[in-house]
Amino acid sequence: MTDRTELVATILMSVAAVATAWSGYQATRWNGEQAKASSQTNGIRIDAARAQGLAEAQKEVDVATFIQWIDAYAQNQTELTEFYETRFRAEFKPAFAAWLATKPLENPDAPATPFVMPQYRLAAEVEAERLDKAGEASAAKVRQDIQRASNYILGVVLFSVSLFFAGMSTKLASLRLRRLMIGVGCLLFLCTVGWLATQPVSIAV
Repeated sequence: MTDRTELVATILMSVAAVATAWSGYQATRWNGEQAKASSQTNGIRIDAARAQGLAEAQKEVDVATFIQWIDAYAQNQTELTEFYETRFRAEFKPAFAAWLATKPLENPDAPATPFVMPQYRLAAEVEAERLDKAGEASAAKVRQDIQRASNYILGVVLFSVSLFFAGMSTKLASLRLRRLMIGVGCLLFLCTVGWLATQPVSIAV
């Protein structure tokens, strides 16, 4: 019985050592995946900030030209109003036309400016919103990869504990205590293997 206990302890130490190395490898791999995902997230957020900055700049141009048009219109300078209208940005013209159709000078319920019209939609702003969503999805992947790496690190710890029980069992004189230590070590090892089996695996190709 003693020899059998020692055999089980030897087998447990062998497989636990391999499992520990595997968990350590997977933790390293998922840390690498997290680093790549973080880089992608930063790139997406930079692009989103650029798109938002472009949208804000375009809005400033639209507001400035519209104010000039209002001044010219108030002074009955027809040629000047036409001059500004021809220089409205393409994205602003549909909103401006829709706003004029509401007869803002006659209709008290008309929108105050073209900028609140549903037709006023900037492509750069839409792109910024899309990138913001993509950035959040990428950030979620970063968090997921961090958790996966942490899970495998915990696996390293648990396998190391099972190694400890297996090693300690060979130092005990009492057969009962040996069996107890081996039993705990095997149970911990099997539970850890079962848990890590549910985790995704990252393999370098």
